[in-house]
Amino acid sequence: MEIVQTVSEWKAMVIPALESKAKEFHLMGYERASIEDVWACLVQKVWKGDPEKRIYEVVQDIFHLTTATYISYLTISAYQSDDLMASIAAVTNDLANNEKIHKL
Repeated sequence: MEIVQTVSEWKAMVIPALESKAKEFHLMGYERASIEDVWACLVQKVWKGDPEKRIYEVVQDIFHLTTATYISYLTISAYQSDDLMASIAAVTNDLANNEKIHKL
């Protein structure tokens, strides 16, 4: 009988696969890749939540995670973590300052 659980329930059992994937990314030059980053990437980009899967499916997804997907995840995370209001304020202040300079 095959056990089906949510991916979060399998996490503790697939730590060795996550470690392997993080080490693979390190060898490819992504030194800051961590187990938690790899897991978060899978949850957001591959699984899009916490679906039910068999353990072999979870391990397969970990080993099939590409650097392109990982970098896409990091890029989106970086944009989302920026303070949007601070960015807007910085841009609008720069525009206002440029207009003042051009009027002089």
